[in-house]
Amino acid sequence: MNRELLTLYGLKWNPFATDVPIESLLTTPAVDSFCRRIEGHLVGQGGFALIAGEPGTGKSVALRLLAERLSRTDGLSVAVLTHPSSSLSDFYREMADLFGITLIHHNLWLGFKGLRHRWLLHFDDTRTRPILLVDEAQEVLNAVLTEMRLLTSTEFDSRAILSVVLAGDNRLLAKLRSLELQPIASRIRQRLVMTRAEPAELARLLDHLLEEAGNPALMTAGVKEALVGHAGGNPRALVVMADGLLAAAAEQDREVLDEKLFIETWGEQAPPGRARR
Repeated sequence: MNRELLTLYGLKWNPFATDVPIESLLTTPAVDSFCRRIEGHLVGQGGFALIAGEPGTGKSVALRLLAERLSRTDGLSVAVLTHPSSSLSDFYREMADLFGITLIHHNLWLGFKGLRHRWLLHFDDTRTRPILLVDEAQEVLNAVLTEMRLLTSTEFDSRAILSVVLAGDNRLLAKLRSLELQPIASRIRQRLVMTRAEPAELARLLDHLLEEAGNPALMTAGVKEALVGHAGGNPRALVVMADGLLAAAAEQDREVLDEKLFIETWGEQAPPGRARR
């Protein structure tokens, strides 16, 4: 949304875009508790943590909030794996780039040895621990997940040198139930399961986004109820529909988003009784 339209609606930014400022995201009690456990326990113990749930329930937002909090924590070196479906060799190339290791081409053993050696030296010198965040982790190959497990500790599992937070949908849970990945499943120290939101939670999210963006009166109560009723407990579905309404309102020069606009855009009213607070 361009600056002219933002000004028209009295908005500092599009409250339904994917790049909402981190400080304006809504942190639920469950996500806050998980972040505290990662900060207070996992980074000291090493090992794995898991964020799981159906698509659109807020896993990536939770990981984004966690990354921001960890970046402000002394003693941590935070890295984000950007290509989860990489082959094993590409995984090592990315890890080497993330952590500043010179990797000999196609030599995975030296890459493994180099990463562990650097982490051990860095920890001994600075007491700084590395932590790796992986979104869409259901796409990670089993061989790469196994390699992550081998990288996390040394001295017969008595010394943790890497923490890994995996975020993925229910396919990741299915992978972790396999015999091949049971050694990782047994090392998951902290877990956050994202479930479908209650209507009141979605209504609170909608109000929060509008208030943070600068125009809490942008939507009528009726259209809020319609959005919540049709989202089916899915936060992503809520903001996608709301963004569509905002685009339709801008096209038609509507100053306020109301239920009439919702019906015109999405073709139906809210299911009765589903979105009552």
